[in-house]
Amino acid sequence: MVERAVTIRDVGPRDGLQSEAPVDPQRRRELAVALAQAGVAEVEAASFVSPRAVPSMAGAGDVFAGLPALDSVRWWALVPNRRGAELALAAGVRALTVTVSASPAYSHKNVGMSPLDALAALVEIAEIAVGAPEPAPLDTVVSCAFGSPFDDVADVGVVAAMVEQIRATVPGTVTLADTTGTATPRRIAAVLKATGTDVGLHLHDTRGTALANALAAMDLGVRWFDTSVGGLGGSPFAPGAGGNLATEDLVLVLEDGGIDTGIDLDAILRISRGLSSLVGHAVPSRTSSAGRLPAFGD
Repeated sequence: MVERAVTIRDVGPRDGLQSEAPVDPQRRRELAVALAQAGVAEVEAASFVSPRAVPSMAGAGDVFAGLPALDSVRWWALVPNRRGAELALAAGVRALTVTVSASPAYSHKNVGMSPLDALAALVEIAEIAVGAPEPAPLDTVVSCAFGSPFDDVADVGVVAAMVEQIRATVPGTVTLADTTGTATPRRIAAVLKATGTDVGLHLHDTRGTALANALAAMDLGVRWFDTSVGGLGGSPFAPGAGGNLATEDLVLVLEDGGIDTGIDLDAILRISRGLSSLVGHAVPSRTSSAGRLPAFGD
């Protein structure tokens, strides 16, 4: 795979659809494939969670069953525990994301465990990922890394300590998630000063700050971002959570600045504009409705 100046992982088929009415696995698979064809090199295609807890993610195995093996894309799946990891690997998944939370209240609502128990589950998942015949990359996503809707993540120290423990315990990468859109450029800078910039960012746009936060993080050295085509997304377990940073919004600004993502903006816009028929409502992305920028020279 070609190394890009900035890497974007589109989480639309998973995070983007998890709070929507259930979408047929075949159509979720078609969305994932369309993103790959548009040049997205990292796609989170499904979540191997209990369909009782998240009905919209039922049929994850069916999503992966028809995904093509392409050198140009890496397919990711979210797993909550050992059983989820086993199911994912059996379905052919070769890259795993796992969510732990800096917020005890959110952790209980999201995965039914305390942060301490979630870290123990992470160790089990890591053992399975590393021990697979083809070891699977592991990305640990720290939810509520910039503040919690339950007011139980009040300072940078909580997040920094969790990231330090993750790095000391399991292999792989770390992504910091702004689960309910509480981050600002100031908070981004404060957390990155404590954790370092060798992290990904998963940004939500609840308060309209996601793009500003991404650009602030880029200035500090972050080069990995989770986005969702159309700006869809949000956690069903976090009150007030808005959609994700829209893939096309970030690609538009980076492209205008001469920064390579490898993603075809026109193709992403076509996908985004077709999402309303999939989810039954307009998508929140501003670029989806406004379109490309007009020409403007120096």
